Amino acid sequence: MSKNNYCEFPFKMMASFAVFALIMSGCGNGDTKKTEDQSSKTAETSQNNATAQEDLTTKNTEKNEEVTRDAGGYIVDQELPKEATYINDLLIASKKYPLPADFAPGESDEARAAFEELKAAALLDGFTLSAFSTYRSYDRQVELYANYVNRDGREAADTYSARPGYSEHQTGLAFDIGEVGNEQYFADNGFATTAAGKWLAKNAHTYGFVMRYPKGKEDITGYMHESWHFRYVGKDIATDIYKNNSTLEEYLEIGK
Repeated sequence: MSKNNYCEFPFKMMASFAVFALIMSGCGNGDTKKTEDQSSKTAETSQNNATAQEDLTTKNTEKNEEVTRDAGGYIVDQELPKEATYINDLLIASKKYPLPADFAPGESDEARAAFEELKAAALLDGFTLSAFSTYRSYDRQVELYANYVNRDGREAADTYSARPGYSEHQTGLAFDIGEVGNEQYFADNGFATTAAGKWLAKNAHTYGFVMRYPKGKEDITGYMHESWHFRYVGKDIATDIYKNNSTLEEYLEIGK
């Protein structure tokens, strides 16, 4: 072997060893990446399982809330929320969806304008309508509900009066409507037998109002029939509810 070849030999061996080390290093990185990918998948699976469990817990909670109610139809031990509930952009107030105690929007300007249109149309047909009760604050509902309980008992009061925080009047969108000259039928279902009451039941939806607690729907709304209590929801929704002889709960597919 020549001197040049002898010097070249260890250099080739060192080069080969470097290539071998590089190959082995690449294999090692592949294993590390594989481990990292597996760890990522495991973490993702755990997260998915946790989310699924959370969803199941939520559904079970909702199911329990559906069946855990007191004699008045209210969810047992339910606390008033910090924010009002909107479903499909509609403000909801019911025995299932209460309002915050400090929720105080006042009477809705939009609902008032719609009522004035309704009132003008009724006048053309010979009826003078009055919105004798609209927005009521939480504190006012405390007084009213207490009076009803003292007079009729809690069980009876719960069929026609909302507990504080659960009243639709607190939304500013509920209008109790009667006829001027027939005040004896204010907040009385005798209103339904009058010509004005019949006209209102037939035409209110044209102006965006629905009879909130119609006859035969007590198990759905949670309250007795009130022929004078109307809720502003807008013309399209009101017309849909009216034509289908349904309620706000049925329209939104929510429980009472």
